[in-house]
Amino acid sequence: MTSTPLVHTLWTAATPAQDKIPTPHIEYGRLSPVLIVLGAAIAGILIEALLPRRMRHPAQLFVAMVALASAFAAVVALAAGDHATTKAGIAAMGAIAVDGPALFLQGTILLVAVVAVLTFAERRLDPAAHGRPVDSFAPQAAAVPGGEAEQAAGKAGFTTTEVFPLLMFAVAGMLVFPAANDLLTLFVALEVFSLPLYVLCALARRNRLLSQEAAVKYFLLGAFSSAFLLFGIALLYGYAGTVRYAGIADVVDGEVERMTPALAQTMGNDALLLIGTAMVLMGLLFKVGAVPFHMWTPDVYQGAPTPVTGFMAAATKVAAFGALLRLLYVVLPGMRWDWRPVMWGVAIATMLVGAIVAVTQTDVKRLLAYSSIAHAGFILAGVIATNEDGVSSVLFYLAAYSFVTLGAFAVVTLVRDAGGEATHLSKWAGLGRRSPLVAAVFAVFLLAFAGIPLTSGFAGKFAVFKAAAEGGAGALVVIGVISSAIAAFFYIRVIVLMFFSEPKPDGPSVAVPSTLTSSAIAVGVAVTLVLGVAPQYVLDLASDAGVFVR
Repeated sequence: MTSTPLVHTLWTAATPAQDKIPTPHIEYGRLSPVLIVLGAAIAGILIEALLPRRMRHPAQLFVAMVALASAFAAVVALAAGDHATTKAGIAAMGAIAVDGPALFLQGTILLVAVVAVLTFAERRLDPAAHGRPVDSFAPQAAAVPGGEAEQAAGKAGFTTTEVFPLLMFAVAGMLVFPAANDLLTLFVALEVFSLPLYVLCALARRNRLLSQEAAVKYFLLGAFSSAFLLFGIALLYGYAGTVRYAGIADVVDGEVERMTPALAQTMGNDALLLIGTAMVLMGLLFKVGAVPFHMWTPDVYQGAPTPVTGFMAAATKVAAFGALLRLLYVVLPGMRWDWRPVMWGVAIATMLVGAIVAVTQTDVKRLLAYSSIAHAGFILAGVIATNEDGVSSVLFYLAAYSFVTLGAFAVVTLVRDAGGEATHLSKWAGLGRRSPLVAAVFAVFLLAFAGIPLTSGFAGKFAVFKAAAEGGAGALVVIGVISSAIAAFFYIRVIVLMFFSEPKPDGPSVAVPSTLTSSAIAVGVAVTLVLGVAPQYVLDLASDAGVFVR
């Protein structure tokens, strides 16, 4: 006779129906842009595992382009279905916001990624090695620079086609980052797009040691910024008892529905709120390259493969400023008088340091890095405006700036000497006489960076400065105009160097790109000129998309 063993009632107590874990409700349609890109990233990994090496490059390029185009179509479909306005809401059990700013920024990131994929896939700029075309990336990433394994990989014609799934994972993280509606989703998205970028920065075919040094610097400083962000999240959770944006905003505003003794105690401790907010902002300001969190930018921009630099400079700013806007406008509007003075100081320092230090640079990529720092300061002026025009002007500026940046770095890949890309400014002397078209295109991008009328840069700066002035930040606008004047000096200096200097006999040559890079540069020029001459449509689009859901 067997007896049933007695089990302690602690483990066998019946669970009431209302205490069961609810089944998650996921709105797949609203999340379709992110899911398409993630699916393409996983497909890219399978391509690396299953296809012969000679077929991987065209297959990866095809999958990436189709996925990005499909994801952009999904964003357009959501916007056409009024999910940017009347049907804006929260998806994925409160984790993701689907509203105007999120869809506008996701669309911008996807278009930037399409142009970036074209530059990643370029294989005609370097001379063929051992009868095979080569791209900008190391033949075998795991090989020691200059070692036997790397030489053998080069002779065998290996290519690092893993860059395409890495790019897709980075894009997926960037799509979630500005749409995150709770702090944990924000952190996960940050890591999803940061880790592939750390790897991509180390994969340059030429100057591999400089590339790996850039990746290590980016990784170490990025880890510090992630740690600050995570500790800030912990403090904000300790203050509000929730990581949801709306929940934290309600506690900050004192509009809590269910007050508990623990919450009443933490609500009275403003130190948790202020320190937590400061740490989360530090993590985001690192990503946008704002002073004093900018020190990684010039080294990483110089060392990383130029296609990666262009993508990172454009897309990371779009995603990070989107997240910063949502944090300040949705979570912390009640603390405006606390964070605005701090952001004033950061914006002023960022504009001035970026513009002044850029004057001393002798490398084109470092010059563009300090230029991006100055532009981060200009965009912060729109963030500080704290009005609807501030949001829409920042959205427009990000869209305009992204394509100018991508185009400028695509042009940098064309100017070459025996050692690869000729990025020292002295080598660009007389480029306008040797290759007038390339120099003219680069001059268009430099004029846009300087904010000269009839370029997208002028329309963007005018929009953010106008919003800042209307938001009571007139002094900031004055400093912004002074910084723009300083910045215009070194942009014009490069144009003078290209067109009014004698070319050196041993100067660099201009590589003839394939259709891929030519298309990327053409898109950059077209967007720069169209948004400069007729910006109203995109301004209206940004204005319609300028309201956050809470």
